[in-house]
Amino acid sequence: MFSAATYSQRRNQLRKNLASGLALFLGNDEVGMNYAANTYHFRQDSNFLYFFGLDKPGLAAVIDLDEGGETIFGDDISLDDVVWMGPQPTLSEQSARVGIRQTAPSASLPALLKKAMEAGRTIHFLPPYRYANKFKLSEWLDIPVAALESKASTDFIKAVIAQRAYKSAEEVVELHKAVSMSAAMHTTAIKSAAPGKAEFTLAGIVHGVALSLGGDLAYPIILSKDGQTLHNHYHGNILEDGDLVLGDFGAETPMHYAGDLTRTFPAGKKFSVLQKEVYNIVLNAQMAALNALKPGVTYKEIHLLAAKKMTEGLNEFELMKGDPDEAVAAGAHAMFFPHGLGHMLGLDVHDMEDLGEDFVGYSETVKRSDQFGTAYLRLGRELEPGFVLTVEPGLYFIPELIDMWRSEAKFKDFINYDKAEKFKQFGGIRIEDNVLITENGYELLGKPLAKTIAEIEAMKS
Repeated sequence: MFSAATYSQRRNQLRKNLASGLALFLGNDEVGMNYAANTYHFRQDSNFLYFFGLDKPGLAAVIDLDEGGETIFGDDISLDDVVWMGPQPTLSEQSARVGIRQTAPSASLPALLKKAMEAGRTIHFLPPYRYANKFKLSEWLDIPVAALESKASTDFIKAVIAQRAYKSAEEVVELHKAVSMSAAMHTTAIKSAAPGKAEFTLAGIVHGVALSLGGDLAYPIILSKDGQTLHNHYHGNILEDGDLVLGDFGAETPMHYAGDLTRTFPAGKKFSVLQKEVYNIVLNAQMAALNALKPGVTYKEIHLLAAKKMTEGLNEFELMKGDPDEAVAAGAHAMFFPHGLGHMLGLDVHDMEDLGEDFVGYSETVKRSDQFGTAYLRLGRELEPGFVLTVEPGLYFIPELIDMWRSEAKFKDFINYDKAEKFKQFGGIRIEDNVLITENGYELLGKPLAKTIAEIEAMKS
C-alpha cells in the first residue's frame, strides 16, 4: 500500500469536494464459488482501496464531512481464523497504516446510519455493483434494491472521479509495473504460439506469467484465433498455420493497478501478405491516434481520426469506397471498427466504470454519440495531464454483421460488399497500448512491446 499520508491526503481532498453529511464506503466481501467456504479470489472495491488502502474483506468506512471523523468498520479475526489463515494484524493496527485512528465493529454501522437519517443528515453512497452490498444498503437505508442506482449520490460520484481521473506520480509507477508485467505476458504468448497448440494452453501460460511476477489477471483473458468476436473468452480452438491470434490481456499488480494490452500475431512464423496489409492499416491508425494525443483534444476527436485513417486504408484495399470523411460521419466504418478507441485505466481496467461511463468518459460539452460503433466509445472527453488511457483501434470481419448490413443495403455507397464477402473467415486485428497524458503530449507506459510486423516475426524466428 501507499503511505498513510497519501490516503489521508486523498480523504482530505474528498472533503473539499463534497458537501455535508456522511460519505459511506463499502468494501467487498468474500464471494462463494460453489459454496460459502470455497471462495473466488478476493478483490477489494477500488474506491475503498483508493481512499482507505486496506485489502481485506468485510470492511466499510464512513467519513463525517461535518465533524471530520473517519471510521473503519470491521471485526478482528477469531482463534479459529488464526488456525486456518495464520495470525493477522488487528483492525486498529491495519487502520493506523492508512492514517485512521478510529475503528468500530461491523455490527455498529447500521445504528450509526439510522441515527444520521433520523437527524436528517445526507448519507452519500456510490452505486453498488455486488449484490451483497446492494442488500446491505437496501436494508440499512430503506431503499429498494432496484432504486439504489438512481439514489446513489451524484455529488459523491463526481467528487471521486475528480480525484481518481488524475494519476499521481506514485500511481504512475504502479501503472508502469502493471503494463510491463502485461508486456511480459504478451511476449511469452507471441513466442509460445505455434500450429498444433491449443488456445487454452497459451491462456494458461500467460496467466502463469502474471502470477510468477507477483500479480494476477486484471480481467479475463481474451485469446483466440476468432478475433472477430471482440470479447472472446472461449479458448478451445487448436491453432493452425495461417491463423492470426488476437490476445487481449493484462496484469494487475499486488496493489491492484491494471495493465491492458492487445497484440495480434501469427500462429506460425510469418504473417501472410493479406494479413500484413490489413495489419498495417490498423497499425497506421494507432500511430496516428498516438501522435495526436495531447491536452485539450477530445478523445472523441482522436477516435474519429483513427476511424478515418482506417477508412482510408480500407478504401485503398477496395473494401470501402467514397469520401472517408463522409463515410465516418455516416458511421459506415463501424462495420469493420464497431467499438471505441479506448478507455480510462487505473485501479480498474475500465477505470471507475462502476461509477457510470458517462460520468467518467464524458462532460457537459462532450456527449456520447448514439451512432452504432461510436456509441461504444467509453472515453470521449477532453484530455488532461494525468489521465491514463488505452489506445486500441481494430479491424474485424464479422460474418453476421456483413450479412445483416448487406441484406439492408446499408451504406452501399461506402462499403464494397462483394469484397467483404471474401473476408468472412479473416477474423480480426486489434493493437492496444497504454499511455499517460502529459503536459505536452503522451508517455507510453511499460516496457516496449513488439508491435511492427518485423518485430513480431523476429520474435517468432
